Amino acid sequence: MPATQRSLPGLSGAVRAPVPATRVRKLHVGHFAFMRAVVQGLDAGKSWERYLGVEGDDRSRTVRATIQWIRDEFAAAAKRQSKPGTARLVLLDLQRLGAPTPRLPSLADFALQSGLAEFSEAEQLEAFEAEFGDASRRARRRQRLIERQLEALRWLELLVAEPPRAWDGVASWLNPSLVRHLQAVDIFTLAQLIERINGVGKNWTGGIPSLGAAKGQRIEAWLREHESTLGLRLGGHVAVARNKLYAHELESVVAPSGDIRPLEKFVIPKTLDGSNGAYRRPQAQCLLQARNDYEAVLAWLRSKHGLSPQQKAQLLRRRRTRASADDHALGWLQTLSNTQRAYRKEAERFLLWAIVQRGKPLSSMTQEDCVAYREFLADPQPRSRWCGERCRERWSPLWRPFEAELSTAAQRQAVSILGNLYGFLVDANYLMGNPWSSVSVPRGPSRINAGRSFTAAQWSFIEGEIGQLSETSTNRRLKVALHLLYATGLRLSEVVAARVGDLHWTEYPADAGDAELMEGYELRVIGKGDKERVVPVPDEVVNEIKTYLAHRGLLQPQELGQESAYILGKASDAATRAPGLSSTRAELDAGEGVAASTLYNQIKAFFTQCAEELRAGGDEKGAARLATASTHWLRHTHASHAIANGMPIEIAQQNLGHASLATTTVYVRTEEKRRMKAVKQFWEGRAGRSAA
Repeated sequence: MPATQRSLPGLSGAVRAPVPATRVRKLHVGHFAFMRAVVQGLDAGKSWERYLGVEGDDRSRTVRATIQWIRDEFAAAAKRQSKPGTARLVLLDLQRLGAPTPRLPSLADFALQSGLAEFSEAEQLEAFEAEFGDASRRARRRQRLIERQLEALRWLELLVAEPPRAWDGVASWLNPSLVRHLQAVDIFTLAQLIERINGVGKNWTGGIPSLGAAKGQRIEAWLREHESTLGLRLGGHVAVARNKLYAHELESVVAPSGDIRPLEKFVIPKTLDGSNGAYRRPQAQCLLQARNDYEAVLAWLRSKHGLSPQQKAQLLRRRRTRASADDHALGWLQTLSNTQRAYRKEAERFLLWAIVQRGKPLSSMTQEDCVAYREFLADPQPRSRWCGERCRERWSPLWRPFEAELSTAAQRQAVSILGNLYGFLVDANYLMGNPWSSVSVPRGPSRINAGRSFTAAQWSFIEGEIGQLSETSTNRRLKVALHLLYATGLRLSEVVAARVGDLHWTEYPADAGDAELMEGYELRVIGKGDKERVVPVPDEVVNEIKTYLAHRGLLQPQELGQESAYILGKASDAATRAPGLSSTRAELDAGEGVAASTLYNQIKAFFTQCAEELRAGGDEKGAARLATASTHWLRHTHASHAIANGMPIEIAQQNLGHASLATTTVYVRTEEKRRMKAVKQFWEGRAGRSAA
């Protein structure tokens, strides 16, 4: 059976490692050291821990089975060398010859104890043999066997002992039970194992069934022991909890390379950097201080709206980054705004594809190249090289530019952003033309899926579940976030960026158009395209915010203060859920904001919990909807419920921050409801006519 080919991304995308179709375990120096200890009668448990801890726990059954397997492998190797006697010798178990003979006295001690000190040596030997003859002969025979076995082991070690290599299968070196657990998560080689450990860090065994921290540590120790032959090493970060590591301490985990890497670590070969791109304008005519395509992309990113200095400082603290991101030439890439990150993602993907897969610089791309990339977005191949888990951070060797193939909407966004990039470069006289200008946008549904919202009954159920949450700081934040998102229709990014100072009391006096005095709270937010808008917030929700802020020690419940504080803050009870964080709780700033990913995951977990409650009550359909719900469903729910309750569509448009009224119109479900009702009436009428 031919070997299965499996790529090993993150180490060298161009290299493929063969994975044997069958398991063949190999012998290493640890096996020989352990057997030498066994032959000499040393403590098997201690020897196991010292030499073969990676094989698993030192249970007697495991030890016996491993000893027998080693002996069988030794014998087989001896037979292959036409040494049948040696094969029989290494199979010999000295324990079966009986217990070792008790220690015999030396001839001098025996002579002294027996009163034979004045006798000749020959007479002493004769007396000693008469006293201990049988035991002496057994001891000598056992010792000769031990020496012969040790000699055979030395010969076999030189003959068959192999050092572990990076591309060896895990089945060649690890206990079969460990191998099954690792292969279940697609870890087939030692290189993939090392990549996994380096890519995840200290808690790398998480998600691997039956592989706990103790077994993980034994595997780490074994890999470190063989670093010289593996050619790969475990980073120092593996031994330290992630929350105790700063960003700059992770920079060395993955070295800069011309293989698939994040933008800040991607090294472009000189021949592909675009210095002499086919469609470059002369450098003297260029309005950018960019000598190559990489620098041109960075200039384009810098042109997008970034974070304020205060936001940068807050982000650096949250990510445990060195005090100044300017210490490194590309340090500013650590403090990008949401818009900049979205643009970087698409430029990064296209740049990697152009260099690594297409072998062309960005400034030499043609329309045909752009069309090929558009098709690539729908099916990134080879998948193992381009796609990975979304949760992997940019420092990790497990990071990939894609999670999976892109949806039609995501493809349209990618094409649009890349068109913006090339348009910028053309306007700056860096390029002669924009190859994306004539590339058609992928077709597909362009409307917002208003069906991704909760019905009135489902939201009522969710409200009930919110009321049953325990009073922890995490749950207090969750309650405020859910009500704020539902009441305003804000995006998640807008809510986590909102500060207390953005919430203000406003009075609108009576006028000719409306004689009623109107007053209340409004929240100022920065939405898509860095456009500012003001959204009314119900008094009830503001009261919840006040109470929540008071719990954080920021103000009295009846007031709003601490204007620079974020409305949604970090959880002070996080240490109860993650003990590793307890060391940092003393430094917690009550005004510091929560990360969007943290809040997203918390809300998703809450919806999952609600789905389980519905499922337990027999509502499978409702449970299925809640299980797939995300934070953005709250925005859709707000729009659908508000318009259904009489909110003018143009007001909903302004609150949601839609540039076009047509976008908001998708939430008007009246006509669709009427059409569905008409069809049902028609079908029911048909059944009645048939009966007549």
